[in-house]
Amino acid sequence: MDELERQLAAFVRDSPLQRLDDPFPDPVPIHLYMKRDDRLHPLVSGNKWRKLKYNLLDARRQNLDTLVTFGGAFSNHLYATAAAGQVFGFRTIGIVRGEEYPQRDTSTLAFCRRAGMRLYGISRSAYRDVTSSGTASEQTDFVTRVTGMPAGFYVLPEGGTNALAVRGVAELLPDIQMQLGRTPDFVCCPVGTGGTVAGLASSASSSTTVVGFSALKGGSFLRDEVERLLGYAPQNLRIQTEYHGGGYARTTPELLAFMRVFEQKTGIRIEQVYTGKMLFGLYDLARTGYFPAGSVVVAVHTGGLQGRSSLLDTP
Repeated sequence: MDELERQLAAFVRDSPLQRLDDPFPDPVPIHLYMKRDDRLHPLVSGNKWRKLKYNLLDARRQNLDTLVTFGGAFSNHLYATAAAGQVFGFRTIGIVRGEEYPQRDTSTLAFCRRAGMRLYGISRSAYRDVTSSGTASEQTDFVTRVTGMPAGFYVLPEGGTNALAVRGVAELLPDIQMQLGRTPDFVCCPVGTGGTVAGLASSASSSTTVVGFSALKGGSFLRDEVERLLGYAPQNLRIQTEYHGGGYARTTPELLAFMRVFEQKTGIRIEQVYTGKMLFGLYDLARTGYFPAGSVVVAVHTGGLQGRSSLLDTP
């Protein structure tokens, strides 16, 4: 095991499984635990670290010292990639959706620059073309045109989801089972690009149902995306599409009020884009009988606290 592998392996020790006895506005008849992947690292946390793990090792094996990736101006993935580059010794480049960036600043982009990431803003149409339909070689050619860099960098997809990312997330369930001392009945996670829920479904036994909560409006495509990533249709997977709160990065007063209660009762900080929506959906399902009474349910905290709304700190 080389030094990078040792550093990456050490992260897992900082992800406890925490019992939550009474976290919601009203009691629900389940045994709820939270997998605290927000504790993995103060900057490189949650599912973003799990997605990056084997990609970083692959880049190092190829002797590539520069990571290039894509994201919006508030992207958790850009933030985590910049932080990982700083922590593990990679140079980083971010291709940002919107030509007004990075000149028009956000807290996320400002952090990325402080962490050493070089940022290039491109038009939304060009961004859509290269991230939605571009092959790996086409993306490499595009990056070369935008940055002027010759080939010799490692390209990470938007959101960090690829086969190596799924492999990294697949390690979550064995870790949960070891900490819990048994197989959970349900494991729940928020869903954006599908990589996290695909990894969980790939390693879940037939006795564990994986429930993904779409953070996007119109998330019915996510099952097809998971099938594409895995190469088969997992039978133990359920995707909930009703708890998006109006769409990606949108929220509602009801969601924020719920999150304030959760934080007050548990002392666990969450954010409104992903984990907050998952917990809101989990609570709604639990109180309406979706989970059989007494079920052991594990909710995965996927980190991303850099995107936490300041509205959560006001009544």
